[in-house]
Amino acid sequence: MLKINNLHVSIDNKEILKGFSLEVNKGEIHAIMGPNGTGKSTLGNVLAGKEGYVITEGTIEFDGKNLLELEAHERAQAGLFLAFQYPIEIPGVSNANFLKASINEIRKSKGEEPMPPNEFLKMMREKMELVEMKKDFISRAVNQGFSGGEKKRNEIFQMAMLNPKLAVLDETDSGLDIDAMRIVANGVNKLHNSENAFIVITHYQRLLDYIIPDFVHVMYDGRIVKTGDKSLALELEEKGYEEFELIK
Repeated sequence: MLKINNLHVSIDNKEILKGFSLEVNKGEIHAIMGPNGTGKSTLGNVLAGKEGYVITEGTIEFDGKNLLELEAHERAQAGLFLAFQYPIEIPGVSNANFLKASINEIRKSKGEEPMPPNEFLKMMREKMELVEMKKDFISRAVNQGFSGGEKKRNEIFQMAMLNPKLAVLDETDSGLDIDAMRIVANGVNKLHNSENAFIVITHYQRLLDYIIPDFVHVMYDGRIVKTGDKSLALELEEKGYEEFELIK
């Protein structure tokens, strides 16, 4: 599904990703862990097509397409979803209208007709229940006035509605209490199936108590330096990242 090979990325003339490679197949959950400043969020932003990043070397193939040739909206239409570390607010645009427009743009890109209103409402109710979201969230402006936990839960709701092929969760656990983290993780687990995949970017092992990854990757100084199973996350929790300074 996703193949990243020898990716080098700079921003403001500073190289952040330094030969990053990763392959993700359908049905897999990959966790990427690493200290601050190692390039984890840069990876998510580059995949989503955020402006300001310069790719100096390497390739990214997504679902058989050259991802780097696609605009940000085309990547979303192709089935790529990024849950931001700091979800943005969109004043004046309700969650319902935002999602309706997003879904219909994806359908339009596939040559499909807009989703009928009754079908859209039915799907919204089902996905709201999945993430334990209150009904009034739908009429509220996107993330405006939301707590940190509500913003993260709202992104999982958006993901559930858009049904992406690949979801990248950038530190979704940041700032969440145990109850909110459980709800967010349960949403991810219920959405995960054999036809999609997830990349979970996190600092801490605690999220992986709820979302069990197939692979855990240690990212350090802009590249993956070690890969293992969930036991690697437990090792990192105990020992930290100091040993990887030697690999730098």
